[in-house]
Amino acid sequence: VIDNLSFGVRSGSAVVLTGPNGAGKTTLLRTLAGFMHPAAGSLRLEGGDAERTIAEQCHFVGHLNGLKGTLTVAENLAFWAEYFDGERNCGAKVEAALQAFAIESLASIPAAYLSAGQKRRVALARLLVAHRQLWLLDEPTASLDTHAAKLLADAVNRHTKTGGLAIVATHLPLGLSNAAELRLGLAKETV
Repeated sequence: VIDNLSFGVRSGSAVVLTGPNGAGKTTLLRTLAGFMHPAAGSLRLEGGDAERTIAEQCHFVGHLNGLKGTLTVAENLAFWAEYFDGERNCGAKVEAALQAFAIESLASIPAAYLSAGQKRRVALARLLVAHRQLWLLDEPTASLDTHAAKLLADAVNRHTKTGGLAIVATHLPLGLSNAAELRLGLAKETV
């Protein structure tokens, strides 16, 4: 799907992946996250923990939100904090994540009762309950309204301003600071 691609992302910056459907944006993110292995070449996270895979050092938010419908919004975020960092007393992190995505009023609602946009905001809020240097986001604005998309951009900008990295596949402009664009294209068809 992707051939002859080489790029780097510096600490404190973002790369916005663009291109038509089928160009390989999701494939690239899944490969970076370690869900797929490249047929050739290599991936490196300089400055990362050499004992851990890139997958263990990143947050990946894909097309599915990864929420447990029977758990409340706060319980879902607490679950992810414990899963990622083994942290059981994470109330302050959960509260900060709820505030960052303006979902405090939903904290006690089971995730199954949320709208698609609310579920997406909860999925994105988990980026904030456990620190990861690298964020891989695949169409993160799916189901988000304009206000929620701005909250996402604010979160990504805060992450990169503190030295984090973000690689974001999107069809919509996000208004990210310190971001470069990497446009993927479709291979020309041959007859």
